[in-house]
Amino acid sequence: MSAIIPAVIGIALVALGYFVYSKFIAEKIYQLDPNFETPAHALQDDVDFIPTNRVVLWGHHFTAVAGAAPIIGPAIAVIWGWLPAFIWVIGGTMFFAGVHDFGAIWASVRNEGRSVGSLTGDVVSLRARTLFMIVIFFLLMMVNAVFAVAISNAFVETPSSVIPAWSAIVVAVAIGILIYKMGVPILWPTIIGTIILYAVIYLGEAVPVSLPDTFMGLGAAPQWIVILFIYATVASLLPVWLLLQPRDYINGIQLIIGLGLLFGAVFVANPTIVAPAFNTNVPDGTPPLLPLLFVTIACGALSGFHGLVASGTTSKQLDKETDARFVGYLGSSGEGLLALVTILAVSAGFASLGEWQATFSEFGATGIPTFVAGGSQIVSDGTPLSREFAATLLAVMAVLFAGTTMDAGVRLQRYIIQEWGTIYKIPVLQNGYVATFAAVAACLALAFGAGGADGQGGMLIWPLFGTTNQLLAGLTLLVISVMLVKLKRRYIFTMVPMVFVTTMSFLAALYQLWDLFSSGSYVLMGLDVVVIILSVLVMLEATSAFTREKKAAAAS
Repeated sequence: MSAIIPAVIGIALVALGYFVYSKFIAEKIYQLDPNFETPAHALQDDVDFIPTNRVVLWGHHFTAVAGAAPIIGPAIAVIWGWLPAFIWVIGGTMFFAGVHDFGAIWASVRNEGRSVGSLTGDVVSLRARTLFMIVIFFLLMMVNAVFAVAISNAFVETPSSVIPAWSAIVVAVAIGILIYKMGVPILWPTIIGTIILYAVIYLGEAVPVSLPDTFMGLGAAPQWIVILFIYATVASLLPVWLLLQPRDYINGIQLIIGLGLLFGAVFVANPTIVAPAFNTNVPDGTPPLLPLLFVTIACGALSGFHGLVASGTTSKQLDKETDARFVGYLGSSGEGLLALVTILAVSAGFASLGEWQATFSEFGATGIPTFVAGGSQIVSDGTPLSREFAATLLAVMAVLFAGTTMDAGVRLQRYIIQEWGTIYKIPVLQNGYVATFAAVAACLALAFGAGGADGQGGMLIWPLFGTTNQLLAGLTLLVISVMLVKLKRRYIFTMVPMVFVTTMSFLAALYQLWDLFSSGSYVLMGLDVVVIILSVLVMLEATSAFTREKKAAAAS
């Protein structure tokens, strides 16, 4: 089959979701009010709370939630065949992710910009809030560990991506200063910054950077992990306008160009999908399609992490409540398109079925390198760019998005620790520096503790990360549903996705529990048990609150 067919169908359906379904949700369910004073105005401090142009904020939200997960997940899940991954990505983007992300922003904006974990105390119960925030902390710890490992591996495998990736930080700071401190209109900084980002790709190819094979007992990849967390520590403490926001915005522009390049190459080169629609000959050791598909592809179809970004940073920067649809739903739509083009790259970027089968010979062995290999082949076939340049460009794109997710993830962990300090009256935890160091220490402990001195613990927990991520999405949708019940609005559009994703996530968690036990991974098994128990307790609390509010609404 020509790759153009699923590309056209996928793009058309995602566009339909934004222009039709999200408009219905905005007007009839969340009932956005253009005159509502958002927390960005009411609590403006120019550090975390700051009214932001919706296009810039979309760039922040889009790249913060995208990361490398919509590349890694689909690149692994295609082992079951390209069609199941395609259906889940497109259906999940339209009816699950958009409603979830959009709803998390709305819920937070209506509650002084508080995180979804914090507002659970008002919507459900104080006990649920405590349990929910522990689940969130675990998820953020996994996210940061996973992406640190993914970036470090990309730097080692593609040394030409190092200079372009770090140059983006300098460009972002310059854009932040030009826009917010010098009042320069956004157009020219955007154009010049984008040109610089692509120009340094040539510099990266000319001057590849590699770390020593061993330094202080650490290999090259673990050295990069330490450097990345040092950077994330500093970045998470800076005002959002100086680095986080402009970096995410310029990366968002780059992702749009990258998506346009990839989809354009598909339409020009017209590659053939060599992967089977349904793979009936999966390698030994591959887990079952159901329910593992729905946790292997999390970001790109539905992701609880999105709710943390939406309620943790995005809601604090929303200029008008009506911008929530553009930022939240369209942000998740962009991520769905990234997951779609990844499916095409790893399904049609190979010369034959035999070559594809040789690559997908083991579950979990594919990821960013597979995307880069397949995508660069399609780009070189459909454009004048060389395969080597295309590979560097795609590797840089993946690294930049993983990096922005780390920026946001560590900042969100700081928020949670500070919220704990406020809730439980522990002054030391309210300190931003203490909270940040504690967050980073937890991430490093997981990366090195679960994976040993090579720091690969992040990738070992990928399936557990996916399960926790989807459980969190279900919990967030349940909290939003309780809010809708209190407001006497229709909740079926959040409850149906909640029931589906929660059911699949619990089944996956139970499967992984046995798998981890059988393989002797007792640390990760213990973490899985804790997440399951906490999620069940929060779900029971929220279900009780939902039933209580539903009866109250019916009686009034």
